Amino acid sequence: MIVVTVLYENDSSDDFNMDYYLSTHMPLVKEQLGQYGCTKYEVLSGVSDANPAEPAIYSVITSLYFDTVEHVHEGFKATGRAVMGDIPNFTNVKPKFQISEATEVWLADDYVHSNNH
Repeated sequence: MIVVTVLYENDSSDDFNMDYYLSTHMPLVKEQLGQYGCTKYEVLSGVSDANPAEPAIYSVITSLYFDTVEHVHEGFKATGRAVMGDIPNFTNVKPKFQISEATEVWLADDYVHSNNH
């Protein structure tokens, strides 16, 4: 499983519009990248740093899940302008991206899911 992590730094001068992000941007992402193998997404809202008195480093972290890295590259090449062009509608923060492979996943059923099985 390939995970594209999109990170929006917590910036006090930014007024991240979460309503727009959830109701308009993420459906756009689903529509555009779903045709290129994006199977699910998760949106996380930053709560705090490890020190609860400090703000979260990232205000929003979104994970997009794909079967292959080729699907990621094909999808972003084909739809990047539409998806990236929408960003100024909800934030002035330039997101950071990382593409990763999920090596191992632990679930509450105590079964460790990995690339090996």
